[in-house]
Formats: sequence, C-alpha cells, structure tokens
Amino acid sequence: MLMRLLLVVALAVAAAAAEQRATYIVHMAKSAMPAEYADHGEWYGASLRSVSTGRAAAAKMLYSYDTVLHGFSARLTEQEASDMAGMDGVLAVNPETRYELHTTRTPEFLGLAGSEGLFPQSGTGGDVVVGVLDTGVWPESKSYNDAGLGEVPSSWKGTCMAGADFNSSACNRKLVGARFFNRGYEAAMGPMDTSRESRSPRDDDGHGTHTSSTAAGAAVADADLFGFASGTARGMAPKARVAVYKVCWLGGCFSSDILAGMDAAVADGCGVLSLSLGGGSADYARDSVAIGAFAAMEQNVLVSCSAGNAGPGSATLSNVAPWITTVGAGTLDRDFPAYVQLGNGKNYTGVSLYAGKAPPSTPTTLIYAGNASNSTSGNLCMPGTLSPEKVQGKIVVCDRGISARVQKGFVVRDAGGAGMVLANTAANGQELVADAHLLPAAGVGEKEGAAIKSYIASESKPTATIVVAGTQVDVRPSPLVAAFSSRGPNMITPEILKPDIIGPGVNILAAWTGKAGPTGLAADTRRVNFNIISGTSMSCPHVSGLAALLRSAHPEWSPAAIRSALMTTAYSTYTGGAGAPILDAATGAAATPFDYGAGHVDPTRAVEPGLVYDLGTSDYVDFLCALKYTPNMIAALARSKTYGCAANKTYAVSNLNYPSFSVAYSTANGEAGDSSATTVTHTRTLTNVGAAGTYKVDASVSMSGVTVDVKPTELEFTAAGEKKSYTVSFTAAKSQPSGTAGFGRLVWSDGKHSVASPIAITWT
Repeated sequence: MLMRLLLVVALAVAAAAAEQRATYIVHMAKSAMPAEYADHGEWYGASLRSVSTGRAAAAKMLYSYDTVLHGFSARLTEQEASDMAGMDGVLAVNPETRYELHTTRTPEFLGLAGSEGLFPQSGTGGDVVVGVLDTGVWPESKSYNDAGLGEVPSSWKGTCMAGADFNSSACNRKLVGARFFNRGYEAAMGPMDTSRESRSPRDDDGHGTHTSSTAAGAAVADADLFGFASGTARGMAPKARVAVYKVCWLGGCFSSDILAGMDAAVADGCGVLSLSLGGGSADYARDSVAIGAFAAMEQNVLVSCSAGNAGPGSATLSNVAPWITTVGAGTLDRDFPAYVQLGNGKNYTGVSLYAGKAPPSTPTTLIYAGNASNSTSGNLCMPGTLSPEKVQGKIVVCDRGISARVQKGFVVRDAGGAGMVLANTAANGQELVADAHLLPAAGVGEKEGAAIKSYIASESKPTATIVVAGTQVDVRPSPLVAAFSSRGPNMITPEILKPDIIGPGVNILAAWTGKAGPTGLAADTRRVNFNIISGTSMSCPHVSGLAALLRSAHPEWSPAAIRSALMTTAYSTYTGGAGAPILDAATGAAATPFDYGAGHVDPTRAVEPGLVYDLGTSDYVDFLCALKYTPNMIAALARSKTYGCAANKTYAVSNLNYPSFSVAYSTANGEAGDSSATTVTHTRTLTNVGAAGTYKVDASVSMSGVTVDVKPTELEFTAAGEKKSYTVSFTAAKSQPSGTAGFGRLVWSDGKHSVASPIAITWT
C-alpha cells in the first residue's frame, strides 16, 4: 500500500514538473505567415494557442517583437516548447537567459577637454540618441539638464512612460525617452516588491543613472562624492540625447525584457545602444543580446557592451559577437590614496573613499579577522563570523573575496571594530578599487596585505593607524588593465579577437539615484548626487558616448566603421619614454591583446583615423556561413530567409573584415614540435575616409618560429571612399603545445595616420 502511494506521489510530482512553465523566446519567419492572418500578431497568438489547447492553463504571451527579431516570448512547458519548435514558420525556440549587471576626470584623461572643435555639437550633432538598457534613471539629477539643447529631433519616436513615482513630464530635451520592461522578470520571479523597487523607469539601484550619465550626461559643475574627485562631471557626449530602457531589476535582467527594450530602442530611433550587462558566452543564435544587436546593426545602430567582470582569469568574456563592440576596463590617472601606518614604522599605501569621523591619530590595536573568528571563512569577514569580544575597538584586517567589499566593513563595524584594512588576495593582485566605507578603512594590494598580516603574526602587540588622504591626480603609470576586466581568448569563435578595446572603468564619478546609498547596501542611509564605482559597466558607456561623438562627426559611417576608428587609433603602449607596454593591474606585468584588445581608446585620434575596416550585414552572414550555421539559425539572427550560404562559395572566418587578427592553430592533427609548417591567411579591405595618401605596412609578432607576410606592402589611395584589399599570411614553422600564445601588431601608416591592428596567435 505504501509503495503504491509513493508511486502515485512520484507520478504526480513528475506530472506537475512537466506542466511547469518557463519563458521561451520564439523566433518566427515573418515571410511564412499564412494568408488567413491579417497581421503577424494574430499569427503569433494563434500559434501559441495551438500548442496549449486542452491544457489546464493556456500559455501566456509576454511580448511580441517586430524590430530586433520577428516573434514573441511566452511562458511554455517543455512539451509546449517542443511542439512550438516543430511548427511551420518557427525558426527557433530558445529558453530565456538571465543576465547580470557588470558593475569626472575622464574627459581630461581621454584628451577631450577643450577639443569641442573636433566634434560638431550643433545641427545633427545633437540629434544622436544614446539608448541605455539598464536599471532606469533618476531624472532629477542635474546630469539630465537640457539647458542649451535644441528641440528633440523630429525623427525621434520614443516616449516617456509614466509609472510608480515617475511622471511622463520627467523627460526633457536631454532625457528624451524612458520605458520599462518587467513582464519577463515578474513571470520568472513573481510579483515585484514595490516597497523595494518601482514599477516604472525610476532607478532604485543607481547603476542605470551612473551609466547613462557617463555616456551622455550634461556638464555639472562642483560634482564630487564626499569631497573626493571634485570638479565638473560630464558625459562623453554631453550634447547627445539620452533614452533609458529599464530592463534590469533586483532579481536580474531577463532576456525577454532585454529584447523588448532593444526592440523599442531601435524602433524609437536610437543611434547607439549601451548595455552594461552580460550572461556568459553562448552560441550567437542562442544569445539574445547578440540576436538583438545583429538587427540593430542592420539598421545602422552601434551596440556597445561590457566585456564582463570575471577577470583576471582567461576566457572569461561576455558579449563576443563580432557585430558588438566589446569593452574591457582600464584605470584612470586619478586615485584616492589611504595609508596604513604600522607600529613598526612601516607605511603601506592603499585606497579609500571614507569620509566620516576622522579615524584615531594614535595607534590602534590591529588584528587579523582569521584570528577573531571560529568560522573557517572568518578571514573574509562574512556576516556573523567575527567575535565581538575579539575585535572591539580594533582595526581588523579582512581578506577580499566572496562578499561585497563594503559589506565586510559593515560586519567589522557591527562587531565593534574601529576600522578595517581590506587585503587583496591573488585573485585581485595589486588592483585597488576605492569604496565609500562607513568606518575608517583602506583597501591594499596583495603584497601589502601579506606584509601587514606577516607583521601581525610576528608582533605580540601589533598596532596601526589609517590615514585617508583625499584625491590624487596624474598617477603613473596609467592606464592599467583592471584586474576584474574579463579576458580573452574568445571561446565562441577563437578566430575573432575580443575584447575590442578598453576604456576607463575604475573609480568613475557619475550621477547616482536618490533611492540608494553609495555602497548600494540597504543599511547605508547616506544619499549622494554622484557616486564613484568601478566595473566594465563603467567602461562600456564611455565607449558608447564616444561612439555617439563619432556618429555626430561622421553621420555617414556605419557601426563597423565607427568601431574600426576607435580600435585602430587605440594605444597599447604608454606615451612618452620608451613606449613601454600597458601593464596588467592583476600581475604588474605587460598586458596582452587578450586583456585590452586593440588597446585603450583615444577619441581625439579616432575622429580622423585615415582608413577604416568596414562591415555590413552580408559580411556577417558570410561569417555565419563559415561557422556552418543552418539556414534557420541564420534566419533567426538576420530575421529573413533571403540570406543564405551559396554551395559554390568558400567561406572562412579569417575573411571577416575585422580590425584585429586572431590566429588559432590547432594541435589536434599533430604533436607539439611537429616540424610541418602551417599557414593561415587573412584577407582584409581598407576604406579611405581621409585625404589621398600612400600607406606602408609594418607587421611583427613576438613569437619565434612564426612569420608574417603582408601582400601588398603598400596601398595607394587617391580619393575618399576608395577601397583597397590585402592579405596577411601567418606561417608557423612547427606546432607548439596547446595554450601557447604570442602577440604582435600590424600598422598601416602614411606618415600622419597610423592604422593599427593587434595580432594574437594561439595553439588550441
């Protein structure tokens, strides 16, 4: 009897699981709509009803898409999704993905101060709209002041959606649009807690306000965070317009909402889309951001995305589709030093944005958190792990990792600690990220942290003093590649080098929400107008804003041409001196193209690049053919079955006209040391966007046994718009062990312009 009852229960559980619904994105072939339907919405609805007929609850449609893809998103059971995939006119049915956020000295550091003449800011210059898909906007911020801007462009089709604590009147000539998309979020997570987040474009988090004001915020004088980084804060394109699309919530950013936001942004008339979010790497036909970005590219919209914050590990990138501009993070030449002075006279430099009651000037007892806890993770200062009787009135050394940096300070404070030293571990190396701590605190590098912990272990009565020293500028060397910035190689297509470029992403000052404190933690009751935070989330809108500047200066350029200009004029060595290579904050050693792509963005050179590597839809389709994509996979990306792969044409990834070179040799067919030579040839085409001139090439790689042969070695351009092609052959004399890598650079120069491309060579 018991066994029978258990069997009945098991069958009931299995049946309930089979009926459980999840969100799926359904891609439809628009041209396949049967004649009996008046429009595509009617067809989508009928298709959805057909797979759920006879079930206890009908499948629910969340969104219908018509711009960045043709199709809809719906809540389906596994069986319904399978049935839908088999229907005529259905190209693909993909499960929803959950994405996460990749969380005012910048204009001066980038050379933009006083360079207004390079970038037209009247007429069409102010017509560029940067669409930011993020956590919404705090419209009351002065960064959205529209003083001096002309009327909203007549081509703009966007709107300002009213909602909780957000009126349609919140928009103006600067903030020209605001929408929110929450159906996917609430379908997956349940009804939102409206006491914690607003069902409207209102930014309750701060991230979206920070990114959108970084991209195109108006100039705001006397901006600072508690006196740090004081000065004028302005976006990269201060005369551009901003439109926000709230697609990220407390529970994450869901692909059905992201696609709805991208769908609206492109239809509204945005010229640039900025997405500081990611969900790891996936095949392009299943990556919602890549799918939306492909359609945006077709409609002449540049899409800029953050590379991710999973560094310094290799192969950690997000958003690697070649039609996306993938942005990593570097440091600025500004720092916020703090000093840890030990009782033995040693002095160690760190960083801090602490601005509360001055820490004691007399030495205070110093203790390592691992010695003040009964927990195996006590060294990390996790909540509830410190013993108050051991840390009361003392400065506590906490190891960085697992929990948020600022949260560790809360833990120390709540346990009665007087201050905190936050010590990096090997994962973060010497990279220092400043935080607005609520108690006297300083973050120090791995080496300094090890020295401080060694002092504690060797001294019977260790003491320390923390001194917060304010803002320091002209820090050298800078930039460094941020340790957290995700790295290559590209695991989806190793022959495409990613990231494309790096921009400022460490300790960035920009506008903030009035709903959250600078740490973002619920216990932080402080409110600020500007905040300093770090991440590739911050570097991405820098490049988005710079793309808007280039679009205003060169409205005829395609998204690929704009990206090419940014990449080929980027720098990978420090200016002045012997041209030493940009360093990696994680190791202190020279960084590589897997870390920075083409290099650090240099907008004043990008406006006049001389030559560009251009790309269009047909070029990307050829790339997909080289990847052996099926007709349905291509149609799901390109939204049309008119594109296809010709049986009589040879396709190669190496022929994609990309502004960088990635050569991936395979060791699968031979052992390391195999003496047979292997040659890989890339074809590229350059378009002249400057004056007539003759360009000569210089190419080299830092790897013995590999030669580079460019043909021809000289290209003569007589008119703007003229195109010239060349080939590059990379020959490896013998095979190398898997994982071996080498790097180089190929540069075309006419004496005035240097059109540079990074080279990465790997054995897999």
